[in-house]
Amino acid sequence: MVVIGESALVRRLLIGVSVLFLGAFLMAPLAVVFAVAFGQGVAAYFASFRDPDTLAAVRLTLLAAAIAVPSNLTFGVAAAWAIGKFEFWGKSFLISLIDLPFSVSPVVAGLTYVLLFGAQGVLGPWLTSHNLHVIFAVPGIVLATIFVTFPFIARELLPLMAAQGNDEEEAAITLGASGWQTFLKVTLPNVKWALLYGVILCNARAMGEFGAVSVVSGHIRGLTDTMPLQIEVLYNDYQFVPAFAVASLLALLALVTLVVKSAVEWRAGKLRSQLA
Repeated sequence: MVVIGESALVRRLLIGVSVLFLGAFLMAPLAVVFAVAFGQGVAAYFASFRDPDTLAAVRLTLLAAAIAVPSNLTFGVAAAWAIGKFEFWGKSFLISLIDLPFSVSPVVAGLTYVLLFGAQGVLGPWLTSHNLHVIFAVPGIVLATIFVTFPFIARELLPLMAAQGNDEEEAAITLGASGWQTFLKVTLPNVKWALLYGVILCNARAMGEFGAVSVVSGHIRGLTDTMPLQIEVLYNDYQFVPAFAVASLLALLALVTLVVKSAVEWRAGKLRSQLA
């Protein structure tokens, strides 16, 4: 392979700058997180997770992700299938709505839920009279998590479904397949890697969300604090080892997500090269 353009010196310089940038702004902070987390030994590190409030934060984070990801999976597949395979009035508007969480601050999204479901909000008096709690409770955290994560799966599937067209689905229906059979045996296998990639990104964002969740949670320790919020609480209380221990857990989840994401990209690229 012949590379045309910059000299070897320029290429090495650009690579060196990239490596230095990644080292300074990515690897160094990660190293600091793990160094502080294990600063008092392995025993102190694992003892941090025996705190009831921390355990509650881990459980709440997993619960929010466990609800948000399947919800967004259902919505993302349905929206991408409708937009990519059919023509209908309001299609461009629906695409704009899907992109809305990318352009709206998560804090603004949280405030919107407060104005809607809070005690003084639009639905607040009705919820209070029926003893239903959304804001400063688990439902509000789940709603905020769903809002900030719902574009990821749909946005991964949309370009692929639109590029594939309808030829294979039409052929399957012509041969007698039902709508569900066509979707399960033709449409879904063609987008499975993009779907898995979107789920990975959605899950990573769901577990790491801070802004919107911080607004609707009320910071009730042991009840409505997720892992990112618990990290803030511990750090503000000068409990640095527990704070960085929880942060290291999020960092490990991010690294696992990165590895799985790379594996999915490699697998999808290999399949594309085989089909080319």
